[in-house]
Amino acid sequence: MKPVLVSASRFADSVDSAPVGAIVISAEQIRESGADNINQAIRSIAGVAGRQNSYGSSDFSLDLRGFGASAERNMVILIDGVRLSENESSVSLLSSIPIETVERIEIVRGGSSVLYGEGATAGTIQIITRRARHQEGTEGSRSRGTVVADAGSFGQRGVRVALVREQQGWSLDANVDRRETDNYRDNNRLRQENVSGGLQWADDSRRIGLRIDRLDQYYRTAGALTMAQYLDNPRSSYTPDDYGATHVNRAVLSAEQRMGAFELAAQLSQRDKTYYSHTVDSFGSISDYATRSRTTQFSPRLRYTADIGKWHNELVTGFDVAESARQAVSASSLAAGVQRSRALYARNEIRRGDDGGVRLAFGMRRETFDRRSTDALVSNQNSNYAQSQALTAWDVQGSVAPLSRTMLFAKAGRSYRVANVDENGFTLQPGQMLRPQTSDDLAFGATLGAPESRHALTLTLFQHHLRNEIMYDPTIANPATGGNGANVNLDPTLRRGVELEMRSQLTGGLALSASFQHVDARFRAGANAGKEVVLTPRNTASARLNWNNGAQSAHIGGQWVASQRYGSDFANTCAARMPSYVTLDARYALRLAKWELALSGTNLGNRNYFSQAYGCAGGIYPASGRQLDFSVRYDF
Repeated sequence: MKPVLVSASRFADSVDSAPVGAIVISAEQIRESGADNINQAIRSIAGVAGRQNSYGSSDFSLDLRGFGASAERNMVILIDGVRLSENESSVSLLSSIPIETVERIEIVRGGSSVLYGEGATAGTIQIITRRARHQEGTEGSRSRGTVVADAGSFGQRGVRVALVREQQGWSLDANVDRRETDNYRDNNRLRQENVSGGLQWADDSRRIGLRIDRLDQYYRTAGALTMAQYLDNPRSSYTPDDYGATHVNRAVLSAEQRMGAFELAAQLSQRDKTYYSHTVDSFGSISDYATRSRTTQFSPRLRYTADIGKWHNELVTGFDVAESARQAVSASSLAAGVQRSRALYARNEIRRGDDGGVRLAFGMRRETFDRRSTDALVSNQNSNYAQSQALTAWDVQGSVAPLSRTMLFAKAGRSYRVANVDENGFTLQPGQMLRPQTSDDLAFGATLGAPESRHALTLTLFQHHLRNEIMYDPTIANPATGGNGANVNLDPTLRRGVELEMRSQLTGGLALSASFQHVDARFRAGANAGKEVVLTPRNTASARLNWNNGAQSAHIGGQWVASQRYGSDFANTCAARMPSYVTLDARYALRLAKWELALSGTNLGNRNYFSQAYGCAGGIYPASGRQLDFSVRYDF
């Protein structure tokens, strides 16, 4: 079968129609990398920068274009077209998706609000799971399974099981994943359990599927360190009584129908999440915080295609409806509310497949948001808020191939983001809502090499001019709490830079990939005009060498992250910067029939470093030291 991608139109299409500059990670690449979760695969294979979270799970905060502390809220993560991005100030729980179910991961950088709505300024990451395939007769029936067990440093141990049964267009899968680790730092033990299952049916013109996932995380939280504490012992913790738990249930019903030149698709999803934390401060005061949230989404859409001579036209239109309701139980929080959104969008692309290779696309989206607070603990009605507002996104993009295996491309548009319930619940004044963030996006560049070629190189220049950027400022005096720190709208800012992506199949079994990103992130106006935006490294680079001869495989990869401003250094007055760091990872695997034995290691140089720090030379969350892992895999 011809390879397919989910194109920028939110429908599956041929590889020739892939979004400009898209990075595609195949199931084979994930398998050979030895990654046991999707977040790790994105960071190691695609070179996307990530920050380790404070509670020790594998759900690192990913950053596509230097958005620092708010990076997760400036990109959209999807699974089979359904938003996985949290409508809260927390990372997307990619660890809840069984990695054995993944067919490919597609990463598209740059403004994508026309198709995916708010929060897509930096781009999108889409996870595509394996799909049922129509097969006639009992000869198409088969069952398969995988068992993986591993053990490693810091008390790490885990097992995951994946089972699949396919017959005459039906596909049934079940997945179980359980892992425990003490983690690198003291008081940072983690236990996680995932259970999921899916049922699909497909024939030549239609497909329907139901998927249910459950995630349970139990963890102890190590807390932040001062610089003196970090230098003395980066593994230490001064929060021995802090802990938390997260539980997520998700169900997705999807359907597709082809009728000649028309294709219909829709997803209906619901996610229920509960979160609990217990903290004890240095004075012995106890704080218990719990939230419950439910997010429902419905996304029907239509695609119409037509060929006119040498030109192929594709029109996609649809609407997205979503509701997110969140309850918080805390005497100090206003972070409870309801957000409803309704969006209508349309995008048209026309392309010519001859030597000219011309593509031109344009689209627009109109989205209405209704938001209100619902905190039952608030007795002062002035602390409540309610607002309706409408936002518009648009983009125009095109490409041309003036020479064989050479493509020039350009894109311009506007994207937007609205504050979530967490952000509106902790502003400078109770009941004050943050203004929507907007960005004027521009990118252009060139690609040398076709998608199917052995060598390819893509250079992209990009720029985002942001107004009312939404970010947490830990330095600002907050009269609502009598202390410092609040979510605010920043003065005008920008992200401007260069991206370089390279891949090369050096020999039949040896491949090299590398990436480089330079970002100039600074304020364009206001009191901090010309100052750098915090927690944004100016340069990041990664390289990865893969070797495979069938029975054996190995890879080695490294990542360099340049220095950056501490999370509180908005005025750029802190004498020190967060140090740069280099990490090295490697894996060797031996296949023996249905068995695979593998040894892998991360941060092999045992570098002491940190990627999160919210004070000036303080508020440090150390990253993990050297970690070795041995795994056994059996396929049947």
